[in-house]
Amino acid sequence: MDETYVRTRGQWKYLYRAIDKAGNTVDFLLTAKRDRKAALRFLCKVVGQHGTPAKITIDQSGANTAAIEDNAAHDTEVEIRQVKHLNNVVEQDGRAIERQVRPMMGFKSFWSAAVTLAGIELMDMIRKGQLRAAGRLRPADQFYSLAS
Repeated sequence: MDETYVRTRGQWKYLYRAIDKAGNTVDFLLTAKRDRKAALRFLCKVVGQHGTPAKITIDQSGANTAAIEDNAAHDTEVEIRQVKHLNNVVEQDGRAIERQVRPMMGFKSFWSAAVTLAGIELMDMIRKGQLRAAGRLRPADQFYSLAS
């Protein structure tokens, strides 16, 4: 679990991302703030769709730690790992999104950022082979079949 920065109307917004051990994207969420409440909302979204993980690897962010501890109070115990080399998998996976967003020089609105990033994340998931449409379609054709 990690977050990256995205520029929207001259202000930094935060794209929370979670990937599994194999490098597959679990979920993502664009938020206006980087605090415990935003991290908890993202964590609840991930746990609600994919179940509670046994271990979560994060960086030194206090907001992520507080959110995991808040969520763990309601559910089972979750092991929090703040090991730098284990978090590199998430950091490296986020570089593809950052590489595509950087030339855009920011977004004009929060909504356009959320929609564009959802499309970028979807294409990344298709490229990784996470989504399979009927038949053998190229990644772009899979994207268009999902969009229409």
